[in-house]
Amino acid sequence: MKAEELKGKTADELVKMLMDLRKTQFNLRFQKTAGQLENMSQIRVVRRDIARIKTFLTKTAQGVSAVASKAKAKAKKVA
Repeated sequence: MKAEELKGKTADELVKMLMDLRKTQFNLRFQKTAGQLENMSQIRVVRRDIARIKTFLTKTAQGVSAVASKAKAKAKKVA
């Protein structure tokens, strides 16, 4: 998954993707323990995708709060 794919998603879609990836990670860990996992690199890919989504959610949340605080500061100056 690329960061470009995440830019067009809403926060709700990103949270849903995050939950799906966490379930996938959970299942991969069980497969690894049971000795059924053939491609060990899947765990790393899923872990990094989770981190990518969490980072993007944090950045968008900070961006929204930064815009709101700037608007609030402008409103105080005008008033």
